[in-house]
Amino acid sequence: MSEVNGSAGSEIGYRGATACVAAGITYRQLDYWARTGLVEPSVQGASGSGSQRLYGFRDILVLKIVKRLLDTGVSLQNIRSAVEHLRSRGVSDLERMTLMSDGATIYECASADEIVDLLQGGQGVFGIAIGKVWSEVEGSLAKLQGESVLTGESSVSGEAESGDELAGRRKLKLA
Repeated sequence: MSEVNGSAGSEIGYRGATACVAAGITYRQLDYWARTGLVEPSVQGASGSGSQRLYGFRDILVLKIVKRLLDTGVSLQNIRSAVEHLRSRGVSDLERMTLMSDGATIYECASADEIVDLLQGGQGVFGIAIGKVWSEVEGSLAKLQGESVLTGESSVSGEAESGDELAGRRKLKLA
């Protein structure tokens, strides 16, 4: 997954255990999904024994979406296709997007009209409002420890450097 904001050196990354807590998954799932390429850490990948993977905000958002899709019975193959689609979308697109599924196929809806059309066609059984998941991940990460890739210093997201993607979004919302 490509980085979203700024250079990789100024990004705040979250270790695997922190990403697991924020996304509501097990470390075993995180490790499997990284090794199989489903959701790889964008801040820092593992580079041998003892190295730490560091996940960015967007990575954790996708992890939580994958977890929700799995919990509803969507196959890993269909989830892989959805993740590829999410990777191609801009950050602002993600926040306004709703994923709908009938348990087999995953549909992207960008407006209430599209959701209604899908439901009237009998195709949607459940939906995931990514903006809601986004807020949940922001809330979780606000209390969890991240670390600067540049300095290696640990910080809680609320105290993070100005180059941190999450802190930057908060500043924009408050402005």
